[in-house]
Order: sequence, then C-alpha cells, then structure tokens
Amino acid sequence: MICGVLKRETRQWLILVAVLLFSVGCTPENKKSWMDPPEMAPKFSLESLSDTSVAMDDLLGNTVIIDFWATWCAPCVKQVPVLNKFMDDNRGEGVEVIGISVDSKGWEVIRPFVHKHQIRYTVLLGDESLAQSYGALGFPATFVVAPSGKISHVHFGVISLSELSNAVEKANEGY
Repeated sequence: MICGVLKRETRQWLILVAVLLFSVGCTPENKKSWMDPPEMAPKFSLESLSDTSVAMDDLLGNTVIIDFWATWCAPCVKQVPVLNKFMDDNRGEGVEVIGISVDSKGWEVIRPFVHKHQIRYTVLLGDESLAQSYGALGFPATFVVAPSGKISHVHFGVISLSELSNAVEKANEGY
C-alpha cells in the first residue's frame, strides 16, 4: 500500500512540474526561458595565464570559442585535446579559442593543470557567475560567438571536433 501511494504522489509531482514548465516556457510573451543563453556574448575583461588582460570587446571581429571549465571537472579534461586540435588546425583563420576556468582557488590550481594537460589555447581566470551569465548549466560549456558578438552555438558536455567545426562555419556565414 505504501509503495502504491508513493508512486501516485511521485506521478502527481511529475505532472505538476511538467505543467508548470510547459505553461511558463511556452507562452508567446515568454519565448526565452531562464536556461537560454543571451543573444549577445556578455562582456568580460579577465586575467590570462600570461598576466595580460583579455576583454570580449577585443575579440570582436573574430569567431570566438569560449569554453567554461574547471580543474575538478573530469569531462573538461577530455575537452582539452579537442580544443587544442581545433586551435592548431585553424591558427590564423580569424578564430580565437578561449578557455575560462571557474576555479575558485585561481592560478594556484590552474597553472599545474594547464601544464599537465598541455593546453595551448588562451586560458583566462573567470568565475561561475560569468559562466552563468552566458547560460552555462554545467561544465564544460562551450559557446561559439560570431564575429558580431552574437552567440551562435551552445554545447554542454564534451564537444566533438566535427560539431565544433560545423558550429564555427555557421557562425562565419554571412559575415
């Protein structure tokens, strides 16, 4: 009897959540939900591993791949070779690859990680609030920003080289 009651309560709870999500997320005046990334890439100015400042405004005119990651994120380690390869294959093509770490312990943990995993693209020190302003739901979270500053592609989890290449190609269409 208890098992049947729990199942019914669970089912009612799931139906309630589904109805709420549908009614809030699908109304014409509310086409964008809280989970959608902004249309334009939020601005930032962050310190790089080489002690220089990198600002989003300075990157406009290029296609920018922004990867939010952390040293404690196991899938983020798998993302490194994909981003390294993409950067190597597209050097000088108007594409910037930027890794923004959200590690709260800062360069103390990031520097050894970068060295150990041989990261060759630009690494910046950010935080989770910046990642959230882009719409990151977890890590890694990859955003492809068109030369105009518009976010043209979002991927959560490890992205494949082919998906990344296709996303960059689409970001460059019409520019």
